[in-house]
Amino acid sequence: MPIAERRGGVVLGIVLIALGGFFLADRVLGFDLGLYGWPLFVIVPGLLLFAAALATDGVRAGTGLATAGGIVTMVGLVLAVQNATGLWATWAYAWTLVGPGGTGIGLLAYGLFRRQRDLVTAGGRTLGVALALFAGFGLFFEGVIGLSGDPFLLDSQVAPIVLIAAGVVIVALSLVRGRRES
Repeated sequence: MPIAERRGGVVLGIVLIALGGFFLADRVLGFDLGLYGWPLFVIVPGLLLFAAALATDGVRAGTGLATAGGIVTMVGLVLAVQNATGLWATWAYAWTLVGPGGTGIGLLAYGLFRRQRDLVTAGGRTLGVALALFAGFGLFFEGVIGLSGDPFLLDSQVAPIVLIAAGVVIVALSLVRGRRES
């Protein structure tokens, strides 16, 4: 039996075990899968897409499946956090974790699994951009606008410190980039 077929059987078996475990927890522990676990109906297909990426032999097909798997899984994880906290308005900036973040995680994980340094580098950079966008938009929407409550940056001493830190980071990155190009 080829390795890809064995991988597929192992992945399917693991998915069935996990699904059975969730249904058992629903019955035995009274865990309401519909109320709390519904994001798993997004997370599990994302993980299956990623598992399919690992089962393929072609790098191009595997990269595409890993990227799709990363995005779908991140959608499910963001939904799980929002479902647990009730902070649905965070979609205003949480999308950065889905689009570029999920792509970065998919490429990074696939590159690590396949030992392809270029995919690891691209995934790491994309994930870094996603986290920077998430932090920046999160500070703006929560700290300045107060999307989920009172804004915490406007009436405190945190705002000037954040601006100074952001400026220092930008100057340092510009100087480092300038030295590389010289």
